[in-house]
Amino acid sequence: MYPETQKKIAEMLKDAVFPGATYTFIDKDKTETQLIGSAAILPEREELREGMLYDVASLTKVIVTTTLLLQLHEEGKINFEDPVRAYLPAFRSGSVTIRHLLTHTSDLKGYIKNRDGLSAEELTAALISLEPGENLGEKVVYTDTGLILAGFIIEKLTGKSVEENFEERIKRPLAMTASTYRPTDPTDLMRCVPTQNHPTRGVIRGRVHDPKAVILGGHCGSAGLFAPMQDLIRFSQMLLHFGEWEGQRILRKETVQALLQDWGSVPDQPRSLGWNLFQDGEDFVLWHTGYTGTFMILDPNRQKAFLLLSNRVHLEDRRPEWIAVRDELIAIYLKESREGKIE
Repeated sequence: MYPETQKKIAEMLKDAVFPGATYTFIDKDKTETQLIGSAAILPEREELREGMLYDVASLTKVIVTTTLLLQLHEEGKINFEDPVRAYLPAFRSGSVTIRHLLTHTSDLKGYIKNRDGLSAEELTAALISLEPGENLGEKVVYTDTGLILAGFIIEKLTGKSVEENFEERIKRPLAMTASTYRPTDPTDLMRCVPTQNHPTRGVIRGRVHDPKAVILGGHCGSAGLFAPMQDLIRFSQMLLHFGEWEGQRILRKETVQALLQDWGSVPDQPRSLGWNLFQDGEDFVLWHTGYTGTFMILDPNRQKAFLLLSNRVHLEDRRPEWIAVRDELIAIYLKESREGKIE
């Protein structure tokens, strides 16, 4: 499937954009998954194996936090135009809404002094004390802050951590059996694909890469999830089949359809709730990325998807080069998808 896209992925491996990758194409009832390259280079080269867990980084925002808030909205427990302060009374601004958080239009000034040296309680208090700037609702600025605060709202409403909510409301119903915030078993740790060779942490394996998620743990709504490709396929199939489907539904089809519209209302910067949007003719396509080298592109209208998991930060974090070549790859896929060049 998608030969030009696969050719580009092979070129990326050859150019050492990443040591290896697992990727999947979904086209209605057809699914193709490929493994390419290595799982690790340090401390020694290691074969990439089926079922390995990736630190999916900011894919946590859409798989976990956004999905949980959509469920709470279906249950009538939140409205996206509700002010954040209605759920987090210590939050100073009365103007920032849940929709602002999810569309990255809150303009919260996210600098926190000595952030990585704070305790979980101190970091939580610092995040809740942040205030918006003058571009509230008028500009899209992608940050982790909004989805972390959204996670705090989930915890306030349910009395359970983001991690516990994921386990009960997403993981179990969809049988995402291997996905976890805490790979603690030695076998699970060896199934995790290593990320960065950090100057103080060494080669990070089975521990989250994102420093805020290191501090907040299972309370972090922006990062922290480890997952294998097969579990992301299960999650994606649920969203792609918003009509008739025999599998377990955790979101109503009307909710999925509502994601395919611009909720941010910022010209030329369309954003859905949690998800980013590609304009494809008159339709929108959902997509999101993760810092460690991951992305998901979902087209529910055509029941198509492209999922890629890599550990591109192993060993070097060359982010500008990654973004440029990643965007080239996505453009090739979208072109092949539109033209129907599946085989």
